[in-house]
Amino acid sequence: MYRPAVFTFLLFFLLSCTTKKKDTLKEHPYTNDLIHETSPYLLQHAHNPVNWKPWNDETLDAAVSSNKLMIVSIGYAACHWCHVMERESFEDSTVAVAMNSNFISVKVDREERPDVDQVYINAVQLMTGHAGWPLNVITLPDGRPIWGGTYVPKENWINTIEQVQKIYETEPQKLIEYATKLEQGIKSMDLVSLNTNEIDFSNYSTQPIIETWKQSFDARFGGHRRAPKFMMPNNIAYWLRAAVENNDTNLLNHVNLTLEQMAYGGVYDQIGGGFARYSVDEKWHIPHFEKMLYDNAQLVSLYSDAYLVTKNPLYREVVEETLNFVASQMTSPEGAFYSSLDADSETAAGELEEGAYYVYDESELRSVLAEDFGIFKEYYNINSFGKWEEENKYVLIRDKSDAEICKAFSLSSDDLQQMKTKWKRNLLNFRNKRPKPRLDDKTLTSWNAWMIKGYVDAYKAFQNEKYLQAALKNAQFLVAKQLQKNGVLYHNYKEGKSTINGYLEDYAAVIQAFIGLYEVTLDQQWIDTSKALTDYSFQHFFDNEVNMFYLTSDQDKKLISRNFEYRDNVIPASNSVMAKNLFVLSHHFNDAHYAQTATQMLLNVQPEMEQYPSGFSNWLDLLSNYQSKFYEIVVVGPEAEEKVSALNNRYLPGKLIAGANSSVDVPLVKGRFVEGKTLIYVCVDNTCKLPVTNLAAAIKLVSN
Repeated sequence: MYRPAVFTFLLFFLLSCTTKKKDTLKEHPYTNDLIHETSPYLLQHAHNPVNWKPWNDETLDAAVSSNKLMIVSIGYAACHWCHVMERESFEDSTVAVAMNSNFISVKVDREERPDVDQVYINAVQLMTGHAGWPLNVITLPDGRPIWGGTYVPKENWINTIEQVQKIYETEPQKLIEYATKLEQGIKSMDLVSLNTNEIDFSNYSTQPIIETWKQSFDARFGGHRRAPKFMMPNNIAYWLRAAVENNDTNLLNHVNLTLEQMAYGGVYDQIGGGFARYSVDEKWHIPHFEKMLYDNAQLVSLYSDAYLVTKNPLYREVVEETLNFVASQMTSPEGAFYSSLDADSETAAGELEEGAYYVYDESELRSVLAEDFGIFKEYYNINSFGKWEEENKYVLIRDKSDAEICKAFSLSSDDLQQMKTKWKRNLLNFRNKRPKPRLDDKTLTSWNAWMIKGYVDAYKAFQNEKYLQAALKNAQFLVAKQLQKNGVLYHNYKEGKSTINGYLEDYAAVIQAFIGLYEVTLDQQWIDTSKALTDYSFQHFFDNEVNMFYLTSDQDKKLISRNFEYRDNVIPASNSVMAKNLFVLSHHFNDAHYAQTATQMLLNVQPEMEQYPSGFSNWLDLLSNYQSKFYEIVVVGPEAEEKVSALNNRYLPGKLIAGANSSVDVPLVKGRFVEGKTLIYVCVDNTCKLPVTNLAAAIKLVSN
């Protein structure tokens, strides 16, 4: 592994060997090709004076044939700092001349092309020690990076590209040597070795990992002691499971503190529902205002599960409001889910500003709320606690429960609920008169699958039929539009057109979602499709030597490196999701190969898992399946769906559900149908207790 400091030094040395180019730059014709793209992010840049090209074979071939350096600029539609750099640099004619004179400039939507993003984010991480978006990289004509950074002010950007071009003209061999060394470093990242150690995961203690985790907990606002603060739902989901299964009251208290404070904070849209991407402060107050589908999908699942454990009405409220937001603003008539809402929106003066749609000054609140303002002010902290320090405005934040407000103002619970409903309705109407944040209306298969899972988990917790129908409608959309007859998934959908070959994240997320749909509907098509997609993934993504899955298919054009995505982040890694899928499907289909692969994948990450648990929480959730009995609950008979609904309404993470209302020839159900009876079998590794007809008796068997 090459250390970032080495590359930083080499890059500094190269740039310091030249002086700023002084000769006059020549104008070039305006040929921005992004106008032909469908990505909202690319279309945002379609009228820049920069001669942007999309990432495709034609562009890459043109770079090689012209022997020009490439500028690869990567971002996404909801990214605030991407917009800032566009305003300052990419809309500026001086910058455009500098870029157009010597470079082929390529714009990439990181959400459409996570493979390209992964290569260059790793490169910038190596070069500078940190990375983010906008991500700007200068490469040789063959795509190998030689300079990289994130947001760069205008003058620095011009100086940088001119200096790199000067080196390329006068001492190209230095850049080629640097690119070769950096390429080796990139290829060494995100690789996994086959772990041949024998580990008994049933006796593997995770308590030291959890105790280490606890040392970083924020005892006041939940989550970790840090700012900015990302919600990391897969971390909290694992804490919830570990707390319940280990009877760890302190850990459960921290989960509840975290979920409560997130729901109280400005990171949660108190008026319109749904979560922003993260908060810039430790108290979840000031969000980075973009709303991403994947965050809200996972948080719906998390709050639904937490409700099953606690029955906290706040958690139900969060789920209901978030799904109302998704249904009203993030769902197409086809049942597809859109990707994001922008952090920026227009002010009254017509200028884009971060958070403009969501914040209020006191006079606006007094005008809208009238006689209710006094209670509202206390409820949402229209005071120093809720003030946005940089503006004379407020981002709504709570620090008291409904019960505390009722006591302080001598209100009944019903009175307060009616007030809250009126406040939210009136303020939503008020802010909807403002220009709304821009919508990224592309559909990503993986993110849609996470939203299916969110709807399914909400259906389990609250038995609301419209949640199941939304999940089914989206699943049917994915099968109709994104799943091809040859078993290949598309990654992207926009304006009736499916594009881009699917990545592992698409297969893993869809498999997971369809397993979930099967477990609430008992419709065999969903589990069968999951198996078919799994077998396709083995054929085109699997590395037989390491026993891990590549991010990209062997059908895709090769990039600088083909690596594995295995560290969990704000979205669980595609390999951890796939490993969990294999574990569950091995039980459904009695498939030893699936089971052995899941175990080997967990073994492969085990050494790093102990060092950095926050990056392996979804793997730790898989590990929990080995630490105690994993139950196969099979329900067969005419009342199977009713019994399954009741089972799903309980927090039982170490189990799967299978069943049918008639005789079916599948491994877990075969031979278990008895005419006229609905029987519940509780099994471990296909060895079952005597069937029971009573739900309470079945739950008791799982609890023992």
